[in-house]
Amino acid sequence: MQALSAVNGLPEHIDWHAINWQKAYRMLKNLRGRIFRAAKEGDLKKVRALQKLMLRSYANTVISIRKVTQLNKGKATPGIDNLTISSAGGRAKIFGSLQKLRIWKAMPARRIYIRKENGKERPLGIPVIKDRCMQAMALNALEPEWESRFEGSSYGFRPGRGCHDAIARIFSLANPTGAKRWVIDADIKGAFDNINHDHLLNAVKNFPGKYLIQEWLKAGYMEKGLFQKTEKGTPQGGVISPLLANIALHGMEELLGIRYGKGHSRKEYTIVRYADDFVVFCLTEAKANSALEKINKWLLESGLELSAEKTRIAHITQGFDFLGFNIRQYPSKVKRLKSIVLIRPSKKSQQKLRDKIKALWLANKTTPVDKLVTMLNPVIRGWTNYFRIGVAKKIFAGLDRWMYHRAWRHAVRKHPHKSAAWRVRRYWGRLNLDRNDKWVFGEKRTGEYLLKFQWTKIQRHIIVKTTSSPDDPLLKAYWEKRNRRQIAELVPSKQKMARKQNFVCPVCSQSLLNGEELHTHHIVPVQAGGQDKYRNLLLVHEDCHNQIHSSVYRAEAIERSVLAVSHLLEPDVM
Repeated sequence: MQALSAVNGLPEHIDWHAINWQKAYRMLKNLRGRIFRAAKEGDLKKVRALQKLMLRSYANTVISIRKVTQLNKGKATPGIDNLTISSAGGRAKIFGSLQKLRIWKAMPARRIYIRKENGKERPLGIPVIKDRCMQAMALNALEPEWESRFEGSSYGFRPGRGCHDAIARIFSLANPTGAKRWVIDADIKGAFDNINHDHLLNAVKNFPGKYLIQEWLKAGYMEKGLFQKTEKGTPQGGVISPLLANIALHGMEELLGIRYGKGHSRKEYTIVRYADDFVVFCLTEAKANSALEKINKWLLESGLELSAEKTRIAHITQGFDFLGFNIRQYPSKVKRLKSIVLIRPSKKSQQKLRDKIKALWLANKTTPVDKLVTMLNPVIRGWTNYFRIGVAKKIFAGLDRWMYHRAWRHAVRKHPHKSAAWRVRRYWGRLNLDRNDKWVFGEKRTGEYLLKFQWTKIQRHIIVKTTSSPDDPLLKAYWEKRNRRQIAELVPSKQKMARKQNFVCPVCSQSLLNGEELHTHHIVPVQAGGQDKYRNLLLVHEDCHNQIHSSVYRAEAIERSVLAVSHLLEPDVM
């Protein structure tokens, strides 16, 4: 494979399928870890030197291109130049163009709007591919430094953290034995659109890529063919924007005087923040009002304010919605307990799911059942995997009953002149051989069947440790073990293959569960007699699969095999 040169020695041309991804990821992880460690030790001079190294790193460049063009959800969404990259040749070409530029000039973002749940529209700014790649490179340089500083109460858009960690933390805080029973349920109004540029640039003032951040902030956007300046805010849609928002909102714990001892807040407040949504647990209603006033005043310094319609103070027994869940304290039916905290899928989340599934049923009235099932199953699997950490067993059962009626209506619509018994024989049966359930809807001829919500077991989430970060070299074993828990999100066959491979992609040696699309590779090709059996299958990332089938990779694999047995071919020396 193509060898990596020194970390800052960039070649002009590359063969994308010849990149040694194992070495690239190892170098990037090592450099991020060094930045984190230097920042933790307070050695800012070393931090800046390493960040400069990261910004011109070969490994950082190729991995950033891979992330933007293959991993990110918006990979197929173009900027104002209408350019997207979907081929290895295109990625190699953009690598070359990134190296030729010496003075970076950001292009305006493309303004689009997406509809929100309340009927309003949220503006998104979509940068061009080149800017997104460069933002990913700057992210790898800046993020490890701030990961060493960020508060443990921040869970949104950070490596190794997510919604489930925030909900698990709230569950521990809402404990009936806790003293903080008043809650500020808050939302920042248009956080991404209103962040003060000077405030943000002052926070990153010594970062070697500060001029890049300034370029992206001031790049403006195009809407209906007209250029608009951006005097404030950071565009939603930019790779680095979530990090910049977290930097702008950093410091809420210090503002409220929160200190921790043995994992619990010793002061009047405890906060849980996910990006621009946060909750504050308070001792009294008066304390809650005082905290709300402090936060409002503090936010004004960064050009932000709380949303009046989405911010309220409530007692824990009244409950509140956060990240799709409803959190509320109820009277307990158990004599030894006065009350109990239940975290359930919110009514709004349930209705949103029903609307989405109903739309799929109605939009595919004539679609073959096996194809319709393949559309519905990912929706069911994704929703249950997200809400499985709460008290959702009864809600899952109710959704299954609702889904049965939708399936029955679909069968009646397709076969209005057939009897009920005929429809049952045609579409229902014990299609899932692992379960003794004869009421599974699907296509018997192909074996495709509709998943049931109840088949997803309730599984409590283990919260991430305090301020721990994947960039901390001392926590390597902890993060490897933690990442493996994501296996529950895969279908059973891929779960078995992932365990067999110890959760590692054999091509790039990275975790299979890093967010990239997974492909199944046949060791012995089907056309050469290979079978669909586990011993002949490997689970690999999409780009790694493409690399395996490239002529460069095959040629080098043959060369390695020849070298491995060359000593057997040498004649004996007398």
